[in-house]
Amino acid sequence: MSSKPKVLINRKLPEAIISYLNEHCECTVWDGEGLLPRPQLLEMIKDYEGLFVNNEQINAELLERAPKLRVVSSSSVGYNHFHIEDMKARGVIGTHTPYVLDDTVADLVFSLILSSARRVAELDAQVKQGNWKRGARKEDEWFGMDVHHATIGIIGMGRIGEAIAKRAVHGFDMNLVYNNRSRKPEAEERYGAQFRSLEDVLKESDFVVLMTPLTPETEHYIRKEHFEMMKPTAFFINASRGQTVDEQAMIEALQNGTIRGAGLDVFDQEPVSPDNPLLKLSNVVTLPHIGSATTKTRYDMAMLAAQNLVGALTGDKAYVVQELKELVK
Repeated sequence: MSSKPKVLINRKLPEAIISYLNEHCECTVWDGEGLLPRPQLLEMIKDYEGLFVNNEQINAELLERAPKLRVVSSSSVGYNHFHIEDMKARGVIGTHTPYVLDDTVADLVFSLILSSARRVAELDAQVKQGNWKRGARKEDEWFGMDVHHATIGIIGMGRIGEAIAKRAVHGFDMNLVYNNRSRKPEAEERYGAQFRSLEDVLKESDFVVLMTPLTPETEHYIRKEHFEMMKPTAFFINASRGQTVDEQAMIEALQNGTIRGAGLDVFDQEPVSPDNPLLKLSNVVTLPHIGSATTKTRYDMAMLAAQNLVGALTGDKAYVVQELKELVK
């Protein structure tokens, strides 16, 4: 009988990562399309000490079916799918994968800023539809807005926020204001960042970038009154979580011209509903939650999640364990 801890993996992984996990664990890997369906996961989980997941709800329902479970490793930076109190009650460790995706997400945020300001997706569609004809429209009809030397306001100056700040200041000579739960003296010194109240960030910024994690405190953090504080020429960029914004209020602000446009990688419902009004607005860039979606970054995230799982199950301090602080207090 194997003395290795039994691990259930809810999706296909690169062979090198499976090989690494098999050195230390006895693995069962879901080899179907997408993620292991939850009904099957709930049926299988009773025999496993470790669980490798992507955005699976780790709640009382699952934990009640998993008497042997000790560690859940998520290949994600966000962990709003972890029900912290339920996991604490059972003494189940949770790990996630910060750091490795910071630059990749920051790149994506800047693509949203540039695409929104210079109307890249909108004008790409115009060209492909044959609407680029000499003398057929006013000269300024396709004008956009400069990004360089504009003011960017970052709400949530964590690691990714600082990576965005670096690009904004050193790449585009932007003025930087920010709001965070606590001040960031190093970011202020390094990037000339100026700490502001949430209201002042909204009022001063040409580009408002929301990068807060989703918690009970940040659900619908940005609401109707906040959009009304923004400049009518401002763009709202969200690459955090869709639920951090009152989506209906944002739709109304975009429809009414309260703000000029938006760049969105996240939505209240994902995948986004085909009848969502945001998909019909030409002043909105919409992406399918691809912040960390490059081949290298997703591989690195999966490998870190594997290392976290092995380290937490074996107690071997040679492995990097990105353990959730909420579960070790």
